[in-house]
Amino acid sequence: MNHNSDPRLLAALAAGDSSTRLEAALAAGTHADPGLADALVGRCAVEPDFFVRDMLTWALTRLPAATVVPLLLVEVRSEHAQARSQALHTLSKIGDRAAWPAITPALLDDADEEVKRSAWRAAVILVPDGDREELAALLAAQLGRGDRDTRLSLSRALAALGDVIEPVLRAALAAADPAVRAHARATEQLLHDPDAGFDLAVDQAKRVAALGPERAC
Repeated sequence: MNHNSDPRLLAALAAGDSSTRLEAALAAGTHADPGLADALVGRCAVEPDFFVRDMLTWALTRLPAATVVPLLLVEVRSEHAQARSQALHTLSKIGDRAAWPAITPALLDDADEEVKRSAWRAAVILVPDGDREELAALLAAQLGRGDRDTRLSLSRALAALGDVIEPVLRAALAAADPAVRAHARATEQLLHDPDAGFDLAVDQAKRVAALGPERAC
């Protein structure tokens, strides 16, 4: 069956009931018909339910990257934040490094926090080996910003780059801003101990930033 011309499946993807949309996204991924790529990408931009969006992404990963990635590269330039965020998330799941040039500094510092976090996650997966240090510097420039979730996302992204982040962390540990120093120290702990609790690391880092390493112990 050609699901691209099946009005029932297309209607189900836009149904009012989220469980119907979820089943439609599952069916689309199960059948893996490249003709559905446009509809799935378009739905990602407007789908309000997290679980349905996740299933839409899964369905897209089941399709040929050569079909899906060009559509997603258009979406990352959309004026709509959800379209950008979901396209970046899907690119990170596909893992096609040909998409790396689309991860621009503007996306890494997007005005929308969810877009920004999605860009960080995609960047550390797609970055070529020769660009890892430059990416580390771009990400480290945002240390100390945002709420707890944003800071944790940034720390995780930096830690995922591995030892190449150590020079930028050393620089951040000497920053004038105590929030930058604390975030850098928490990231350093996360790098060396991935199982460490981020909140505990932040609390300890704040004490070190405020009191100095000797008095904070």
